[in-house]
Amino acid sequence: MNVVVFGAGSLGSLVGGLLAREHAVTLVGRDPHVAAVRESGLRVGGRFDFEVSPDATTDATGLTADLAVVTVKAFDTETAADALSTGDYRAVLSLQNGMGNEAILAERLDWPVLAGTASYGAVLREPGVVDCTGEGEVVVGPREGGTSAVADDVGRAFRAAGIETTVADDMPRRLWRKLAVNAGINATTALARVENGAVLDGAAREIAMAAARETARVARAEGVELGAEAAVEAVERVASDTAENVSSMHQDVLAGGRTEIEAINGHVAARADRHGVAVPTNRTLANLVRAWEDGRDGDR
Repeated sequence: MNVVVFGAGSLGSLVGGLLAREHAVTLVGRDPHVAAVRESGLRVGGRFDFEVSPDATTDATGLTADLAVVTVKAFDTETAADALSTGDYRAVLSLQNGMGNEAILAERLDWPVLAGTASYGAVLREPGVVDCTGEGEVVVGPREGGTSAVADDVGRAFRAAGIETTVADDMPRRLWRKLAVNAGINATTALARVENGAVLDGAAREIAMAAARETARVARAEGVELGAEAAVEAVERVASDTAENVSSMHQDVLAGGRTEIEAINGHVAARADRHGVAVPTNRTLANLVRAWEDGRDGDR
């Protein structure tokens, strides 16, 4: 399969590197990372130890492939969709954090848009080098739920590259469960400047689990069956598996960059407003991260 990975940051580079062991892959990202991959290939370390030589470019326009895998930050989804619309693909798969990305892609693109989750941990150590900090799985399926031949083909291609992959018919529930995990872990760890394992006990646990329960409540209001305890168990499982990892939002804060708060806790709060559901923990976390972002912008 010919694959374009749009967003060659940490996760995009890891997924692209794993796929490149079996498929023709083009990484779309920024220099100096892209320049390093072009010159010397991509080194995948951590839980893996191999090198591959995918194509790499900073220009995503006019590309053609069987599949585009989108791994950009949620706030860049519209930009990604505009660039992808200039090319030609059989399908597009979002492996992004937060909610709403698939709808944005589907509005702008003429190809089937699949939803996905990826529980691999990844850190871009330096240009041309990405480490896998935790092995997980990829789950893909139609964004509305159900089955499709395209999703089956993508699942087979990922498995052929050695990626643990499940093709699921319940992606709406899985996306909300992932949102509960992100809502519980990301902002909590970013604000407290702690690793993921800190939400398993102590003061951070109460906040993280409350955010997850609220997210499940909103999911049910949206017609998606997700129990509060199932959401808590998902947070506990991910936090335990990635206990020593720094969450993506924590990494953004440490780097002084923009976060995905609007697509995570902000999304929970916005959907809660539509249904009259109280989500005080998610609203507080979202507002605190927004306040940090406003202060960061004012310092520039």
